[in-house]
Amino acid sequence: MFEEKLQKLADGDIKELKISANEFMDFQAAFMNFPQRKRVVGKALHGGTIIYSFEN
Repeated sequence: MFEEKLQKLADGDIKELKISANEFMDFQAAFMNFPQRKRVVGKALHGGTIIYSFEN
């Protein structure tokens, strides 16, 4: 699920990916295996939500 969303982010199909605190551990596993993870930037919001975007 998150692997597909990360790829869509990298491909430009989506501009941002919002992850809630409850989803973070599942997301983290996919994120660590994502080949382009160094180009994915996260911005933490209050309440534990993180919005990820992709640097070109």
